[in-house]
Amino acid sequence: MFTSFFIGTAGSGKSTLTKAYSEWLTRNEFNVVLVNLDPGVRRLPYSPDVDIRDYVNLEEVMDKYDLGPNGGLIASIDMMAGFVDDFKEEIEELKPTYVLVDTPGQLELFAFRSTGPLVTTAIGSEESCLVFLMDPLLSRSPSGFVSVLLLSASVQYRFNLPQINVLSKADTLKEEEIDKITEWISEPQKLLNAIDQEASGLRREISINLGEVFTSFGLFNEILPVSSLTFEGVDNLYAVLERIYTDREGLI
Repeated sequence: MFTSFFIGTAGSGKSTLTKAYSEWLTRNEFNVVLVNLDPGVRRLPYSPDVDIRDYVNLEEVMDKYDLGPNGGLIASIDMMAGFVDDFKEEIEELKPTYVLVDTPGQLELFAFRSTGPLVTTAIGSEESCLVFLMDPLLSRSPSGFVSVLLLSASVQYRFNLPQINVLSKADTLKEEEIDKITEWISEPQKLLNAIDQEASGLRREISINLGEVFTSFGLFNEILPVSSLTFEGVDNLYAVLERIYTDREGLI
């Protein structure tokens, strides 16, 4: 059982990529299970096989504890930990080859509270991977790209799992913009040069220092441009995930 956790900031395209990737896997005759972990989402572009809303309902939590939307989300996500065994059992009963987990829209509530790592550990198998979605609009500028990389590194540090960085909604970017972003990863010095030209003062110094830290720790990993609309790059996503799963199996 191979488990992929789709994680990223609100609006980065987690749910639509979960849907697109599941459709691609299904067309290739793989058995796929879709898991929704967002207790507050009202509409999804796919029908989840396992849904946290069957166990925790945001509106009911808000009413019961007299909470606003933010407090209700925090409480709901914390409550999720009490049901991990239940939806793990649901997943296993379906005997999937691939499990695609759509994480909550509010990344910070899932990644930086105790629930997130607890849930990924509980329902993930040894063959698990994070798919981190990089916001394409923020990634266009050198300093914005550094901010996205910093968040990506924080998430990987938090979950301690293999991670793929995906440039989501690639269809919204021009070809030259995608080339520029992928070049910043393959040749980090070009990113540092771009930062030097774009930023000034404290922002410039922080950005350059962060870029150098990413380089020294090998955090400039491959970025995959992917479009859920055109399915561009979805086959590459599958290939990279398979390579990670195979490498992990060899270590077990």
